Amino acid sequence: MENYFNYFTEIEERYQQCRGTKTLLSPLDWALIEAWKDSGIPLEAVLAGMVRAFEKFKARQRKYRMVNALAYCTQEVLRAAEEARGGEAQGGTRKDSPPPFALEEILRFLNRNAEAVEIASRKAREQGQQVLADDLASAATSLRETASQEPAKLLANLEELEIRLTAVEEKLTASLTRASSVELLAEIQGEVERGLGPYRRKMSGPQIESLQRQFLKRRLLEHYQLPRLSLFYM
Repeated sequence: MENYFNYFTEIEERYQQCRGTKTLLSPLDWALIEAWKDSGIPLEAVLAGMVRAFEKFKARQRKYRMVNALAYCTQEVLRAAEEARGGEAQGGTRKDSPPPFALEEILRFLNRNAEAVEIASRKAREQGQQVLADDLASAATSLRETASQEPAKLLANLEELEIRLTAVEEKLTASLTRASSVELLAEIQGEVERGLGPYRRKMSGPQIESLQRQFLKRRLLEHYQLPRLSLFYM
């Protein structure tokens, strides 16, 4: 997948254009976008699928309600992704994009996130959550070490940098999950189930599981006041 670091913004803007309102995406919508990104679905496929889904909706004779969730577009997005993969298999080519960020932007992003994680580590230690505090401190150290790399090496392969940041975030999510109460986890699970209910039939089991994981990650990071580490959130 190409380095579409404007992935989220463009999808949100296209959704608003198709819907004809400035309605903000819900936490479940954002989790779905993350699931698409992590599945390697190209931005163009997502945008094309959304347009098709809304065109089909507008063509319906009975439009008694609006499209209120991005999940409505799931089937068309997946269909567009399959078509894109078929085109690549027949010899389609992709153009490499120039680096979307300056070195200073990346360094500020890494150091700002490291500071936020360090603050969360101190807070966890004050609350007696020693294991979580240590895990948070380790994540902060990893971010500081990444920021201290040679500039040329840091900019040479943004995809490799993104993989490293994603790995740190996934490890951090696992730590937060272990440290969270059963009540908090149940509350998050209930929230995703209520939001997903009307759209379950549009998704496969693996797609639902991916969406649930992304939603859990987003909610846990919000609960512990931690930033997203991916370059997609710069």
